[in-house]
Amino acid sequence: MSTKLSKISLPLKLTFLIFSMVLNCMGIVILQLSEAKITYEKLGFLESFKDLPIAVISLFAVNFISKFGTKKSLILALTIVGICSLILPFVEVFWFYKLWFAIIGTCFAVGKICVFGIIRNNISDEKSLAKTMNSVEASFMIGIFVVNTGFGWIISSKFSEFWKFGFLSISVLSAITIYLFSKLPISEPIKTEKENIIKDLLKLINPLLLIFLAVIFSIVFVEQSFNSWLPSFYKNHLKVNSFFALQASSFLALFSYIGRTITANIIQRFSLSKYYVLCLSLIVLVLIVIIGIQLFDTDDSKLLLFLFPIIGLFLSPLYPVINSKMIAQIDKAKANLFTSLIVIFSSLGSSVSSIIMAILFGNQMLNFYSTYILCAVIVVFTISLIYFKLAAKTFEK
Repeated sequence: MSTKLSKISLPLKLTFLIFSMVLNCMGIVILQLSEAKITYEKLGFLESFKDLPIAVISLFAVNFISKFGTKKSLILALTIVGICSLILPFVEVFWFYKLWFAIIGTCFAVGKICVFGIIRNNISDEKSLAKTMNSVEASFMIGIFVVNTGFGWIISSKFSEFWKFGFLSISVLSAITIYLFSKLPISEPIKTEKENIIKDLLKLINPLLLIFLAVIFSIVFVEQSFNSWLPSFYKNHLKVNSFFALQASSFLALFSYIGRTITANIIQRFSLSKYYVLCLSLIVLVLIVIIGIQLFDTDDSKLLLFLFPIIGLFLSPLYPVINSKMIAQIDKAKANLFTSLIVIFSSLGSSVSSIIMAILFGNQMLNFYSTYILCAVIVVFTISLIYFKLAAKTFEK
């Protein structure tokens, strides 16, 4: 390991914290702009300005990152995010929000590829890699908690009209993170001849990778079912007030942060595959308890308010654990291209989940919310077992 783990870890955590805050402020922006007489049709379209660049830009970003290096590319992405967050409080026109989210989505695509590339290029051991990835991904969950509670506090206070100035804190965090990266020596992959993305992609694709991408898609599919829709389930089905429903994402994010932090500290003691399967089994157990309560007690029992966030403890480690297991086997020179595929399939999983959940909620089928998620988790379980079986045969060769 060319750079000490602790020195790499802090700026990477801050990077994911920053991107988490700008990506997960959508609910706050919609809430505030709707009061400024912006129609929900226009506000709903904002989501596409964030998600589409993440999927589209990812593959094209690989050549850019390979040319300029992961460190310089990441610093550039953070600089753009910092400048955009600095400008936002002083702009009133709606079209700027579309541009803002499009830029943020593009920077996140570049940033995530760079973060994964830095981890892969500086850490070789599979379990150390898993420890770092869980630690870094944990900061993404705390970012959701911070943006919901922080902006929620501003909006509910007498200073609510100055809510946009909360974005200045993101600019400050970006400046601090850029400074830390500028002082940090980072190993870069050895540069080869000019890359052909399509040719390299075809070389990279194999049955194991396809199964892995299916697992990634499915995990994010389940995560999105919670992250974006749990507050609506709380408000519409469990009949809690709007403030508590909004904080649902904060509670879930807090438990997810705890889950990833615990995993980062204990993962080196366990087999990655066994730990992953244990987490999935515990998710199934909690969901079965929830469905049992709905069947034998009351369908809108207030116990569900406390049981759903607990799932975050066991759901949150899945994504970084499975990523670290696969990325440790990928050639360092192909780490950026590999990460771009992760970003694309994660974005697709999120989008498909949102569409299906919108149908579920639109047709007032909230009684089946937990059953639907249980079915999705069982799909993740099945595909994951296939992946681990195939991985064991492949990596033994």
